[in-house]
Amino acid sequence: MPLLDSFKRLNGSRPDYMRQWVKQSVDICNVITSLAVVLRCVGRIATIIALCCAIGLHWIALQSLAWTTMIIDYSNRAPLRQAITETFDGAHPCSLCHAVNTGKNSEKKSDFQSAPKMDMICAARALRLLPPFRPFEFAAAKFSLIERRYSPPVPPPRSELA
Repeated sequence: MPLLDSFKRLNGSRPDYMRQWVKQSVDICNVITSLAVVLRCVGRIATIIALCCAIGLHWIALQSLAWTTMIIDYSNRAPLRQAITETFDGAHPCSLCHAVNTGKNSEKKSDFQSAPKMDMICAARALRLLPPFRPFEFAAAKFSLIERRYSPPVPPPRSELA
């Protein structure tokens, strides 16, 4: 107990600058923790965006935006049914539709051109999926008639009271 009392005395008699330092160090720990959370969230968002671009989702988003603006523009001049028909018939593309088609086609061409032909000359290797066979000798069982020539023991006599 004397050790606990001396600790309480020291803790209560800290100068103000030490109390502020302890408070600042706790604040720094909170900042570092929140920074780690923010960086983890930013990393996840960057990964999601990269995956979306890898599967071509950006072209789908741009094409959807183009269709939406086309429907709005065409519906100002004509009824909605005709605006939708003109939007999706392919005969009236807008500038954004041309840009999306150009971008998609340039990606397809670069995909075919960037894939190098691989001429791989490899030495043939034998793949072993199973361990090699090792013969195993089982214990030989002897079932000879000599061992069986004796009859089994006689059951115990039954009592007559039962």
